[in-house]
Amino acid sequence: MKIGYARVSSIGQNETAQVELLQAQGAEEVFIEKASGTSRRGRNKLDEAIKFARKGDTLIVTRLDRLARSVLDLHNIAGELQAKGVDLIVTEQAIDTSTSTGKLMFNMLGAIAEFESDLRRERQMEGIAKAKAEGRYKGRPPSVDADGIKAALAAGHKPSQIAKQFGVARSTVYRISG
Repeated sequence: MKIGYARVSSIGQNETAQVELLQAQGAEEVFIEKASGTSRRGRNKLDEAIKFARKGDTLIVTRLDRLARSVLDLHNIAGELQAKGVDLIVTEQAIDTSTSTGKLMFNMLGAIAEFESDLRRERQMEGIAKAKAEGRYKGRPPSVDADGIKAALAAGHKPSQIAKQFGVARSTVYRISG
């Protein structure tokens, strides 16, 4: 039996394209998850898919990063599948662990994916450090004079007058008022 596993990182993302690719590859059962791939923790549908698989079955994913983002997690998942006699196919990267070449590609691409993730994290940390040094970290400075709006409200001005005076929407005046 071919079992599909689709994962997107957030609720705003859509897994439809992955599911369609998995079904086109013959997946009879598809497990769908909306969770980060940085950790194996909390990925219940992946656990269900692995438990569901039986000897001779194949787990199919569209890309290696849909399965895991670290080499350790990839190897642990591959080990669990291998212990059960379940093969792994990664459609977009032509990986099939039932072959020697597929196993080699699995290991190489897993290491590269982890390396890319580490580089991305390093660049992000450098950008944050630079922004902190320039005093720009944690958002832009307030663009609304909340104290001025409160003072105008206290002076008895109408919200629509205050909105025009400060160049903001009336809803902003109401939000600041309480």
